[in-house]
Formats: sequence, C-alpha cells, structure tokens
Amino acid sequence: MNTPNGYPRPSYRITLGDQDITPRINGRLINLTLREQRGMEADQLDITLSDHDGQLELPSRGAALEVAFGWEEEGLVDKGRFTVDEVQHSGTPDKLTLRARSADMRGQLPGKRTQSWHDITLLDIISTIAARHDLTPVVATQLGERRIAHIDQTDESDLNFLTRLGERFDAVATIKAGRILFTVAGEALTASGNAMPRVPLTRRDGDQHRYSITDRDAYSGVKAYWNDTHGAERQTVLAGSDDNAKQLRPTYATEADALDAARAEWQRIQRGVAEFELTLARGNASLTPEATITAQGYKPEIDETQWLATEVVHSLNDGGFGMQVRCEVMKRLSSYD
Repeated sequence: MNTPNGYPRPSYRITLGDQDITPRINGRLINLTLREQRGMEADQLDITLSDHDGQLELPSRGAALEVAFGWEEEGLVDKGRFTVDEVQHSGTPDKLTLRARSADMRGQLPGKRTQSWHDITLLDIISTIAARHDLTPVVATQLGERRIAHIDQTDESDLNFLTRLGERFDAVATIKAGRILFTVAGEALTASGNAMPRVPLTRRDGDQHRYSITDRDAYSGVKAYWNDTHGAERQTVLAGSDDNAKQLRPTYATEADALDAARAEWQRIQRGVAEFELTLARGNASLTPEATITAQGYKPEIDETQWLATEVVHSLNDGGFGMQVRCEVMKRLSSYD
C-alpha cells in the first residue's frame, strides 16, 4: 500500500512480552533505530515515543521486545527479540525512550573456567560450549573440520574464549535466536554454507557516501611463531610476503596453529584496506551484516570492489525509513597464500 501521493509507506510492528502494542503507540513513535553488528557485539534497539498526554506506562527493565519493520507493500521483516536494559523518561515535551539489546551475551555465557583442549576440532569445541548453555551450535563446514592441536582456556569465560577462537580463525562468532553461530568472515556465507544475499546499491539509492583507502602501514604479510619441540627452537610461518610483514606476539603450539593465526590476521588486514559507508534514503530491512554489496555509479575503484556489510543502522522516524551501511572489502586468501 502506498501513501496518497504514490510513495511507499514504511511500517512497523512492536510486541512487548506477548502483546502487540503497535496500535497503542501509533502516532507516538518519534524514532526507532536498530544497529545490527556482526560478531559478539549485541544488536541495539532504541525506541523513542511521545508521552505528551502522560498515558504511557514505563516498562520494566528485562522486558522482552520483538520488532519488525519494512515497507507496507513489501511486508515487514522480523528483526528478532530484544531485552530492555534502559528506560528513560524526559520532558518537556514528555517522551519515553527505551533501549534494548539482542541476547545478552554476558548473561548467556556466564562464569570463568579453566580447561585445556587437545587434538580437537572446532566443531567439537563449539558443540561442547553450546551444550553447557543450552544453545544449538551452527558451524560452517570449512571451520568445523579445522583441528586444533592444543589450546588453553585459563580462567576465561566461554564468551571470551569463543571471541578469541573467532579472531584466530577469522570467523564471525555470535549468538542469535538460541544458537551459537560460527561462520566464515569476509566470505558472505551463512553458517550452513549458503551465500548471503547480494545487494546492488546504485548512486541514486544513497543520500551520502564516504570511501577511504589506506595502506595499513603497508604490511605485505603476517608472521607467526611456533615451538618446534623436536628441534627445541622457535620456528616461523608466513602468510603473504616477507617484505614488511606484521609479527604476531603469541607463540603457537604447532606449525598448523601458527599458520591459521597468520592467515586470519592477513585476511583481516586486506579486508580493512578500504572502507565504504553509505547513507540510504530508502531503507532495506532485509539487509544485514555479512551481506555482499555491489556499488554502481560511483568511482571505478568503488564499483569494481566487492563489499561486505559489517554494520547496518536502520532508522524510522517522521522523515521516513532510511539506513546507514558500513562496508569493508570482501577478500579471502586461498589456502596457499
């Protein structure tokens, strides 16, 4: 359904607990902003409502919010469940602001533990952690099969340990809808190995853009060290070239572990060489982090690059439904780089 002037109409649905409160707040919505991020950072939802007549009740912290939004003629996109952790009332004019976040990662994976993992696959590690917290493991096949000779979890929470594993293997580790997701970063794949949607964005779609490129200290590769117990000396592995290679501080247990870490850091460096940010006048509720972005109508250097969305900010207000997208270069190494 379009507005009388023929333009598409944004729409939303908000549920508090199990009750659809959309009819009660229609006409009161000042702003709805959802910041979606990849990795262990929780998505953040901010809702500001007019309380000009004093009739709004203050929800309790810990209350559950579910939100969906989009365009009426295209249908609403369910953005998931959030927990209210901040309530603010201000005036004049009186307004109510709610801040809510997706799954409380710290709350879901509490406590520190000490454990040594020997000769084990990533799938087995993540499955064990998931079982501890009544979560379902969803692991990309090419990551789940990776075998770790040895790694220690010393007085460390499962959350921090998962984050560290993600960094080591250049993976996106996150918790969504009762699942631990461990997916390939920079390859625009879901945990099941399916391609994320490819979203074309043209110059006319955006109000503003910013493109930047840097040499990142002109690193040519990454070095990592490992202990050769047979030769009783420290050995080196290299991803990329040795001209101006970045050196990783840790010393790894095996050559394979060191090479995994070096390749992961080299991939991150290459993806961060260029950044592209877009402000779009017309929002796309289905666009999420890890989606592939193809640009059209900008400079050749921008259009010829495959971009990966790393952060998406949706905003509904009196001005309509718009969004901001932050991207990095979508680039992976071959297993021989």
